[in-house]
Amino acid sequence: MAERLNLTSSPSASSMASVRAAAARLFPATAKAARLSFPSVSSPSSLKCLRSSPLLSPLFLHQKRSSAYLSIGNFSTVASPKCFVSDPDQLKSAREDIKEILKATFCHPILVRLGWHDAGTYNKNIEEWPQRGGANGSLRFEIELKHAANAGLVNALKLIQPIKEKYSDVTYADLFQLASATAVEEAGGPKIPMKYGRVDVSGPEQCPEEGRLPSAGPPSPAAHLRDVFYRMGLNDKEIVALSGAHTLGRSRPDRSGWGKPETKYTKDGPGAPGGQSWTVQWLKFDNSYFKDIKQRKDEDLLVLPTDAVLFEDPSFKEYAEKYAEDQDAFFKDYAEAHAKLSNLGAKFDPPEGFSIDSSPTTVQPEKFVAAKYSSGKD
Repeated sequence: MAERLNLTSSPSASSMASVRAAAARLFPATAKAARLSFPSVSSPSSLKCLRSSPLLSPLFLHQKRSSAYLSIGNFSTVASPKCFVSDPDQLKSAREDIKEILKATFCHPILVRLGWHDAGTYNKNIEEWPQRGGANGSLRFEIELKHAANAGLVNALKLIQPIKEKYSDVTYADLFQLASATAVEEAGGPKIPMKYGRVDVSGPEQCPEEGRLPSAGPPSPAAHLRDVFYRMGLNDKEIVALSGAHTLGRSRPDRSGWGKPETKYTKDGPGAPGGQSWTVQWLKFDNSYFKDIKQRKDEDLLVLPTDAVLFEDPSFKEYAEKYAEDQDAFFKDYAEAHAKLSNLGAKFDPPEGFSIDSSPTTVQPEKFVAAKYSSGKD
C-alpha cells in the first residue's frame, strides 16, 4: 500500500534512499523496476477510495494525514509509459499472487462469482456512471455484500484483500475481474481476452440497489433469465454459455437455500467440505455441466430450475445441446461472453482499456489434469 510522506522541500538523497528501501519491502518483485512518482491531484481521490473500503488495513486508516503524498506504487515501464488508473505491472504481479491463492485454497468458484456479481448489476438502460452498475468495484462495500444474492462473497473479498493492499495501484474493479478470469483459466478453461483500467466507485452510496442479479428458482426461469441478462445487453447464446460456468463450484443451502448439505462429491472438500455441486469434478472447467444436466442421472448432482430450463426452452436448448457435444465451441463462446460481462458498465482509464497479455488471447492454457478429489469414490 502506498506510503505517505510529508514533503516540505525537494527530497534529499537520504530520503530517496529510504523510499527505495520501503519500495523494496512492499513490492520486492518489482522494486528494481519501480520509479518514484509524485502524483497529481488524482491521487488523493484514489486514496479516498481506498479509505472507504470496509476491509482496509487499520494501520492505514490510523496514519496521520500529511500535506502531500508520495506514491511508490505507480510503476512506469517502456512498455506502459502512461499512468493509468491501474498499473499494468502490478496487475501482472497480482495475477501471479492470485494463482498461488488458487493453488492453496481451491477458491476458483467463489472468485469467478466475485467478478460476475460485481459486473452483473449493469443496467443498459441507465447511461450515467456509476448509477448504471456494472464492473466498478462496488461489491467491496458492506451494503452490497449484504444483498441476498451475494451471500458468502465476503469470504472471496477476504482472500484477495491482502493482494489489494500489496498492489495499491490496482483498482478493486480490475482486481475482481482479474481474479475471476484467472480462476477460469487456472481451472482448465479458455483464455479470456481481458482488458483493464476499470475505475472504482468511491463510496457505498454509489452501490446499486438490491435485486439486479439472477435468482436460482424464479416462477418462470426462462423469462427471469432473459429479464436479467437482456437488461445487461446479453443474448440467449451468452446466457447459455455463461451458465456453463456452473461446471465449477457448489451450492450451499445455508447461503442460497438450494442444494444438499453434502454429497459424495463434496463431503471431503477440498476446502470447506459440503454443499452440492453441478458436476463430479467441480474444480475442473469443461463442458460436463451441459452433459450432466441433459442426462440428469445422478441425484448427487445439482440441477436448479434455471439450469433445467436450458434444455427446455427452444432457443436456449439449441446452444445447450451444442455445448454438450462440442467443448471447443463452448470454450470459444464462453470466453467471449465472459470478457463482455467483465466490461459491462465499467468506466475505463484509458478509455479504450489496456491488456496485460503479450501473447495472443487465442492461446489455450496447458492441458488441465484433474486432481483426485471429488471423484465420488472412497
